Amino acid sequence: MTRDLFPQSIVAVIWDFDKTLIPGYMQAPLFKHYGVDEEAFWREVEGLRGFYKWRGLDLISEDTLYLNHLLTYVRSGLCPDLSDKMLKDLGGEIEFFEGLPEFFQTVKQIAKEEKYQRFAGIQVEHYIVSTGLRKMILGSKISPYVEGVWACEFVADTAQPGYLDGELRLNLSLDSISREEVLDKSAAKPIVDIGYVIDNTTKTRAIFEINKGTNKEPNIDVNASIDEGDRRVPFTNMLYIADGPSDVPVFSVVKRNGGKAYAVYPAGNEKALKQANDLLREGRVDAFGEADYRPGSQTHMWIMMTVRGMADSIMDAREKKLQNKVGKAPVHLS
Repeated sequence: MTRDLFPQSIVAVIWDFDKTLIPGYMQAPLFKHYGVDEEAFWREVEGLRGFYKWRGLDLISEDTLYLNHLLTYVRSGLCPDLSDKMLKDLGGEIEFFEGLPEFFQTVKQIAKEEKYQRFAGIQVEHYIVSTGLRKMILGSKISPYVEGVWACEFVADTAQPGYLDGELRLNLSLDSISREEVLDKSAAKPIVDIGYVIDNTTKTRAIFEINKGTNKEPNIDVNASIDEGDRRVPFTNMLYIADGPSDVPVFSVVKRNGGKAYAVYPAGNEKALKQANDLLREGRVDAFGEADYRPGSQTHMWIMMTVRGMADSIMDAREKKLQNKVGKAPVHLS
């Protein structure tokens, strides 16, 4: 592989979602829309492991339990006609912590500062990696400021046995129906199955996809061996922001490879404060602060300071590289 596949001039700010960008869980508008008791739903989810264990299931994928339980609510008629379109519409009702989404644009503006554009061409990109629902995030107010979203997906159209010889294939091959029409129709249908799952462990895969640039260059496989100097976003240019112990796998990957990690907690929540402090004491994060993103808050200032520090490091590395590759001009000798 050739050297300098990517210029490595990008700072990636990677966010968890629930309790990091919003006070609670993103599904709240969904439950409100259908009149479902939110607390009862999550209590049921917590009890599912024991429910299935008692019925003889030894290996349980706990991270998909809430997704399957939501599908059960759809099938039982408690969330009738829940579709991708409705999930996206309900995402527009998600309420964010103070200062958001404006803070995302403020962070991106760092890259517009003259000293970074003049020489290094630095860019700041925001990513969300969440165990929540991708369509709701894409429908939320934060979506326009985000470069990419990794989260769970549902499907409405499942491939039935023999589907390769079916009518849909024939129609598509004859161009009698466009892909856009198929997508529009599918988005309006009730969800019936799980299409993609992100859990607290596989979040790390998303981090490596950002690192290697597979989200921008599909021909690059996330498992491919790529020299550090050829990766799109080095870990040293990454900042991961999340709320708790479930994010430890990502905190560890980012910090171990030279990136920065920051924990947030809701104002006034002593239990969450202790949790964030424990993460700092154990070396899981570099710092922590309240989930308040308004100008002047500790979290606002720390993130801005850290992103600027990464931008400065990129610029310094670029200047050194230029000095090493460009020889001194000859001068007249006296």
